[in-house]
Amino acid sequence: MRKPPIRFWLSLPSRHLAAALAGSTLVLSACGGGSQPVSQVPQVPLDPQLVADGQEIFRYDTFGDETFWTDLLKMNEVIASAVDPLTAASVGLKIDAEALPDEVVAGVLDGSIPLDDPQTTLALLSLDAVVGARGEVSTDADGIMHLDRFGITCALCHSTVSRDLDLPVAGSGGVNLRGIVGKRLDGWPNRDLQPGTIISLSPALTDDQSAEYASWAADFGAGFYDPRINVWTDPGSNPALAGTDVDANLAAYKAKGGNPVVIPPAFGLVGLDKAIFTGDGDTAHEPAGPVSYWNRYVGVVQMHGHGTFSDERLTINGQPLSVDHREGDDRITGILPALEAYQWSLPAPSLEEHGATWNVSASLDAAAVARGKTLFNGQANCASCHSGDALTDVNTAGLHPASASVALDRDYINFSATRQWRVTPLRGIWQHPPYFHDGSGAFDKDTGLCMDGSGIGALAGTDRATEDLACVVNRYNAADGHDLQLTGAQRADLVQYLKSL
Repeated sequence: MRKPPIRFWLSLPSRHLAAALAGSTLVLSACGGGSQPVSQVPQVPLDPQLVADGQEIFRYDTFGDETFWTDLLKMNEVIASAVDPLTAASVGLKIDAEALPDEVVAGVLDGSIPLDDPQTTLALLSLDAVVGARGEVSTDADGIMHLDRFGITCALCHSTVSRDLDLPVAGSGGVNLRGIVGKRLDGWPNRDLQPGTIISLSPALTDDQSAEYASWAADFGAGFYDPRINVWTDPGSNPALAGTDVDANLAAYKAKGGNPVVIPPAFGLVGLDKAIFTGDGDTAHEPAGPVSYWNRYVGVVQMHGHGTFSDERLTINGQPLSVDHREGDDRITGILPALEAYQWSLPAPSLEEHGATWNVSASLDAAAVARGKTLFNGQANCASCHSGDALTDVNTAGLHPASASVALDRDYINFSATRQWRVTPLRGIWQHPPYFHDGSGAFDKDTGLCMDGSGIGALAGTDRATEDLACVVNRYNAADGHDLQLTGAQRADLVQYLKSL
């Protein structure tokens, strides 16, 4: 028998109505009346109020992108008709435990609140409990909820939840909501998310587009997203493509090697001069800061928030990329300083504190860690690039040529603005396997080999981070990598050190 819809919490007021307005006072004036603006890059130590404003923006501000996700993609209709909480969880969506009233938690766990009903999803959206998703929900005269508007926030991809809550659901055949419902972990990449699968459900896409988006999870796994595909293929995302055929553009993009990449972490970035894999983000191209460059790019070009983005280095169809999604407003420029301040405030996670609940052993061999550190600074020569507190030379050496990468994919860089690589910060690396931009530093449990065909010996069968870090070390040690000449024992020591960071 169909259980009645949940109605009792719909009268609760939103806790975050001010999020969209948080950035309105953050635009800084010109210095001394001159034409050059004062730098908007956050100052360290960070302003606590700016950080607090940034948290609200990161978690709850859609930048007005409902005009895309609702009016164009019709995702509100898809969700309301077919996406129950278990389906949402299967594609990586997370629930903020702290947004749930006690009676809701009790109802979910005892089975009285159904997890196989899209009405429950709408109820969760009305509570602001779905991490990275916002919904405007109404109820008709029959008590049926409707999702009138739907949008997404930064947290969809760049937050997850803790895995420390044991939440078995009665009568569900073994469903446990551990790792689905938990405390927010902002800045941690959601490597369970299947954004392509979600987008592929839109009725507004062509068959070829739907198939491409759906292929990401099937071909690469969860946690992959292509932040370049739409500006190279979709006239609705890039005015330079006006009048072209989206399916033909998509075929050409794929022929050039366009593929999704792993969702990166947004923690451990404080003070770094360049952001993202290829270092496109810097103050020369975004006065609000390096991370703000990518926030603007994603906010405008990917989320379709109300704002503008341009970069003369990104030439597509013979024209520099310039996108304007304003609708008589700009909901992005003013919030950039606060958003970056919040991201800069996010520290890399501690293996000792979080490792066990993420099935990554926090038990390290101290002697092996010490030997690995010596290798890192010596024979392996890692410290020549992974230097400083954040273990990246981006503030000193800058960017590196295409040949510096040992990732298996060689094409992604061609779709970037710099066509170079930024050395990745390594703090908290244990948390976000697989590694490299293409995830090619990964161990395949089915074959018992790394993606490059190498083996990891006795480290096979340990935890995911250990196995994948062993594959990363193998890539650098390989003859077509940096040919480090490390023995198997030395590689294992280096893995122990990397896990400790």
